Amino acid sequence: MVTRYLKRGLEPLRFAFGTLSVLPVRVNRWDRPTAGRAITLAPVVGLVLGGLAAGFATLLAWAHAGSLLAAVAGVAALAALTRGLHLDGLADVADGLGSNRPPDAALKIMKASDIGPFGVLVLLLTLLAQVAAVARCFDLGLPKGAFALGLAAVTSRAALLRGCADGVPSARAEGLGAMVAGTVPRLRGAMTTLLTVALLALAGWATARLGQDQLPLALGTVVSAAAGLGLAALLLTHCLRRFGGITGDVLGAMVEISATGSLILWTLFAAATP
Repeated sequence: MVTRYLKRGLEPLRFAFGTLSVLPVRVNRWDRPTAGRAITLAPVVGLVLGGLAAGFATLLAWAHAGSLLAAVAGVAALAALTRGLHLDGLADVADGLGSNRPPDAALKIMKASDIGPFGVLVLLLTLLAQVAAVARCFDLGLPKGAFALGLAAVTSRAALLRGCADGVPSARAEGLGAMVAGTVPRLRGAMTTLLTVALLALAGWATARLGQDQLPLALGTVVSAAAGLGLAALLLTHCLRRFGGITGDVLGAMVEISATGSLILWTLFAAATP
């Protein structure tokens, strides 16, 4: 009986890693209650993926490959660990919003397999901003560069809690968006988000070298995470108005916008702290 309950308790974790990463995890339960618990664990997925990307990038920076190459490797690793799923969502949402078409027509544009000019432009600028921010952080030291990738990965996955909050509708009747829309109780989502930001602040505090004033980095972490989550919430509000609900693409776009916003703010705080 204990084994059965343990396996059942692991199902949300399987769902989270199976849908939000390329890690070889088999998803045994595909239902909305499991999806809601899985999205609550999304920051854990971000922690694992961010740790892998940060480790790879830090190794290159430590080997004197240069901060730019390390940043490209770190951002590329995060993309590879998700099969580019969130970047694809960002491009599709950019095309849908940029089309200025009615909701049904815009959703058809987003579902098309090709990428339009709006998608290409937004994708390019987003990746350039992420690489530039991470490279600058590695210039400031290995701990700050590694933490930048971890912060972006965890904060951006925490943004999914708001995107899947109770009351948020799905724009389509099928797909991942329909499976996870409205599955996270708002109180649970808020508490998980606050806990995630608090733990990130402790990690930011730990990145300062011994003898430094660690409070500014902890405060910078909170502001950076809050900014990333706020940008994702603004995008969500706009997409709900334009499309009438969320899709998997909208959630992916929220991840990338949140990651980019938190990275830029963290870079400014890290540069201002010796």
